[in-house]
Formats: sequence, structure tokens, C-alpha cells
Amino acid sequence: MRPNSIFTLAVLGLSKSVLSNPASYPRQAATGPAAQTDGWNPWERINRNDSALLIVDHQIGLFQLSRDWDHALFKRNMIAYAELGRLYNLPVIMTTSAETGPNGPLPKEVVSMFPDAPLIKRNGEINAWDDPKFREAVQKTGKKQLIVAGIVTDVCTAFLALSLRSEGYSVFADVEASGTMTPLIRDTANLRMQAAGVHLVSTFAIMSDLQRDWRNTNPSASDIVPYIDQYLPAYGMMMRSHAAALLQNGTVFPGSETLI
Repeated sequence: MRPNSIFTLAVLGLSKSVLSNPASYPRQAATGPAAQTDGWNPWERINRNDSALLIVDHQIGLFQLSRDWDHALFKRNMIAYAELGRLYNLPVIMTTSAETGPNGPLPKEVVSMFPDAPLIKRNGEINAWDDPKFREAVQKTGKKQLIVAGIVTDVCTAFLALSLRSEGYSVFADVEASGTMTPLIRDTANLRMQAAGVHLVSTFAIMSDLQRDWRNTNPSASDIVPYIDQYLPAYGMMMRSHAAALLQNGTVFPGSETLI
């Protein structure tokens, strides 16, 4: 290990063995009113009937602080995250922080998806959970599993995720739809959330857990394919190549039949 890596571990208070073994991360105990019934488990599936999607401060001004992602890719990630709520008919709550200032509003592409969803415009609260209207909106969903993403990862996403964990909620943080200023800040924030029992997941993992089975009909595989093709292009291109091989001439590339 390089000297600067050792220094970084020392600053974070983490040993090499801890980083190589995520199961050894300490987990912050829930302390809120739901703590006694908090059934946190390192392997927990998302139940679409008991989950809600929270869009936290994906504001057009704050977007410029998301420098741990290529901007074109991160914009697509944000829209893909929001689309999950529409695709799976999840309760969606949107919130912004001081949007009349430099943070700005949410992208119109996101707001237009959910014309009837609550949009809580916080005047000053940095942690969305500190806003009584936002808390009330979350509680009204009656859901115990909350999917979270926001800008920036270390504040907007992490502060809310940690607060929700302290209240006994199960929290799934989409690591692709949250952004911040540097990879080090991102990694530190993710470690902090993971230590508190927040599940760190990808957009594809969320989609797959909500879908559970390609044979399900609501939505059906045919409904999901356009989403995959637009937002998960590697998988989309794989489906395109398979379809092209079978539909254009009913064959696969010569010799490739030996691979299956």
C-alpha cells in the first residue's frame, strides 16, 4: 500500500481489513421511535408494495457540483432514477433546497413525470428530514422501504438516509443517481451510509428487485425493454444484437452457435 493510501485510511479511521471486508463495517443502531422494530438485514429485497422513491435536490444548479460523474452520463442517471417511479407506479416525493437561489429548480423532465406528486420546496433546511412537510409526506406514504438519491451525495443523500435509518426505515441509496464534488467525498459518504445500514445499490439492481421476474406482466418485459435500451445501453445493445441475429435471417453469426 502506498504511503498516501495509508494516510487516507488513517484519516477515515479505517483499516485495510475493514475496507476489504464490508461485512465488518460497524453499523449505527437505530435510535428513533421505530428502533425497537428495526429489522435491518444485510440482505433485504425491495418490496414494490412497501417502497417509495425520494428525489432529493436533483436541482439544476447543484447538478454542477456533481463532478464525480461525466455530466452527460449523470443527467441520464438522474432521469433513469426518476423513471423508476413511473415504470413501477411507486409513490414519489420530490424536494428541493432553497431553489430560488443558486441551487435552482428540479429539471423539468423530472417534474413533468409526476404532476400529482408532492414537491416540497424547503426554504432553508439542509437535511430534508428536518422539514416537517417533507417528513409528513414520507409518513403519509405508509411505506417502510425508501429509495433515495440526490445531490450532493455526502449531504443531501447521506443526511437524509442516515436520518431515515435512525427512524427505523429501510433505505436503498442509488449510487448512480447521487453525485458530489470528488470521488473521495463520494466514497467517504457511501462508507458512512453503509455503516449505518443503508443499502448501496445501482439503478439496474433497483429495477431488477422491483421486477423480480421477467414473466411478470405489470410491467411486462415488453414495457421494460425501452427503459433498458435508453438508460442501460450495454444491456440494450446486447438485446439488439440478439434480436438482429434471430429476426433478420433466423441465424446467429457462424461459429457462435458453439458458444451456447
